[in-house]
Amino acid sequence: MQGDKTRAQHAALMHQMANTLGVDLDNAELRGALPPERREEMLLACTGCADPTGCAHWLARNASADAAPDYCRNTDILHRLAAE
Repeated sequence: MQGDKTRAQHAALMHQMANTLGVDLDNAELRGALPPERREEMLLACTGCADPTGCAHWLARNASADAAPDYCRNTDILHRLAAE
C-alpha cells in the first residue's frame, strides 16, 4: 500500500499532467465523463510510474502540450478527456 506522501506526490503530478493537456479532472468528474472510481484507478496507475522525477521535469518544461509523454500510464484516458 502506498503511503500518503506517495499518493499526494502522484496526485499532484496527475493533476498537473491533466492541466498541461487541457483537461480539468474535476469538471470531467462533475459532467460524468470521469467516474470517481476511474479517477482513483488513474491515481493508482500513476503511483506505479517508474519515473516520477522524469515526469516532474517534463511537466516543468511543458506548460501546455498536445500529448502526454510516452511513459505516462494515463495517456489514453487523458487524451480521450482532452478530445471531449
